[in-house]
Amino acid sequence: MTDGATARFSDRVDTYVRARPGYPAEVGELLRDRVGLGPGCIVADLGAGTGIFTRLLLAAGATVHAVEPNEPMLARLVADTVHGSLRAHRAPAEATGLPTASIDLVTAAQAFHWFDQAAAGREFRRILRPGGAVALVWNDRAATTPFLQEYEALVRRWATDYPRVDHRRITPEVIEAFFAPGRVEVHHVDHHQRLDREGIRDRLLSSSYAPPPGHPDHEPMLAELTALFDRYAAAGTVRFAYRTDVHLGWFG
Repeated sequence: MTDGATARFSDRVDTYVRARPGYPAEVGELLRDRVGLGPGCIVADLGAGTGIFTRLLLAAGATVHAVEPNEPMLARLVADTVHGSLRAHRAPAEATGLPTASIDLVTAAQAFHWFDQAAAGREFRRILRPGGAVALVWNDRAATTPFLQEYEALVRRWATDYPRVDHRRITPEVIEAFFAPGRVEVHHVDHHQRLDREGIRDRLLSSSYAPPPGHPDHEPMLAELTALFDRYAAAGTVRFAYRTDVHLGWFG
């Protein structure tokens, strides 16, 4: 992860915490059934951010090494996560500093697209125990309604570098190549959140590509977002639908 990528969320921590979705309970159940997530499992949660996925892992009973290079995000993770099985590390995914062959499961939730894939692959292999697994997880906005289709168009119109940082550039072929000659299986879970007027504003501004306050496009973007919300809100909220994608792989 480059220094620029590391710093992108430093001024968005509060909006990130308020507006980003969690992950369905089914993801924890999947990891329990497929790779033994639970008490005794040692997990490295890389690009852990503010700890949204970290807390799901801790709730399952695992010991979790939360690895995050961004200091404000890691500080928020530690402040919001009181748990005896948490170990926090300020480090990038490509150089975690964790001991060799010490980890049963590596996870990266909403983070892998920021990594240097070649360097991360070497580090994953180094820290994993033989037979250890990797779970790459994304909440992918499902543009299945007119509201979400228009929201996607708004993002593409106003975002500063959306095509370059959109996680969907990490295609299934890229992930298969990452695990080669090992194997990968893909699981999907439906998920959603309901957002009010402030919530959808925070949801957009939590994204690294959204023009921040002071940028000439910031206020026009928010004006368009407000108009979009007003067209589609029901009982004061809109429904944000996601498909949570879990790419579960082994290096072989």
